Amino acid sequence: MASIDFLPVHSEPESLRWDGEELVDVVGGGRSWSVDGTERAASRNYGYPFDRAVVSPSGRYVVIYTERDTKALVLDGTRIVRELNRSYCHATDFDYPVALGMLPDGREIVVHCPDDYNVLEVDDVESGQRLTKGDRDPQDVFHSRLAVSPDGRHVLSAGWLWHPVGIIKIFDLQHALREPAVLDGAGLLPMSPGSDAEVASACWLDSDRVAVATTQEIFDNEEINDLGPAELGVWSICGERWLHRTRVDYRIGTMVARGDTVVSLYEHPRLIQVETGTLIAEWPEVKVARKDGSYGVTHVPTPVAALHPDGTPLAVAQPDSIAIIPLPTP
Repeated sequence: MASIDFLPVHSEPESLRWDGEELVDVVGGGRSWSVDGTERAASRNYGYPFDRAVVSPSGRYVVIYTERDTKALVLDGTRIVRELNRSYCHATDFDYPVALGMLPDGREIVVHCPDDYNVLEVDDVESGQRLTKGDRDPQDVFHSRLAVSPDGRHVLSAGWLWHPVGIIKIFDLQHALREPAVLDGAGLLPMSPGSDAEVASACWLDSDRVAVATTQEIFDNEEINDLGPAELGVWSICGERWLHRTRVDYRIGTMVARGDTVVSLYEHPRLIQVETGTLIAEWPEVKVARKDGSYGVTHVPTPVAALHPDGTPLAVAQPDSIAIIPLPTP
């Protein structure tokens, strides 16, 4: 297996994205690193403790935000498009809900909860135009860890509700643009919070398949019809069923999708085959946070990682370096 490169940094990056063969920390004011380890200084200071970022599918827009606070900025390059906010309600206890995506007609959108913790809204990212105006009937769900499908037709929320317990909901975005109250319903994935399993994380493998990981929390339920504790599952939107369900003997934490595999970021990176749960490779010398789920009174920051568009090098932020992991070819 090829060795890991460690690029030295003056301080730990709080976001990473690939720009060609360079890595950029947008939260850090645009400081960047070339693959030979050369670090270029930041071009600006935002004057606020933003600590995480999401990037639009086109790469044009970035939202930088504070993971356990109420503020965010939409950026177009170095231009500040506008400020975003979220409800103060338990804002220090769960991760900021925000995602960028592209609708089938090419419009770029931001999905977030600007007014209430339990009301998802969809806005045009450039103009700020609200695309989900209409009557709403919100449920008591704390939306978090949002992600728009690659084709822009669905959005998932890997948030939580009171017990507390981590949950997942998947919504039809096209339907929601016509009837916004769709975003207040049960969604397309029939899991029963508190009776099946607690969701730790989820990610899109492609426009149809969603990988879902559960914690080891066991509920008093003798017969589990959906995903059980300590499992990795793959749900098909079109098939409306679990394609694969596999028991795993390690915590998965945050996931980064790569084809039919995911990179698990819990304690250290692991590459997992989603159909079987087979551990393909792991890198214990690269340390990441032990974080399950989106909530908790004690804030455990989400690991910062970026997969190169070609699917091979994975960059993972470290306190004094950026680890460049050459993933095995698919």
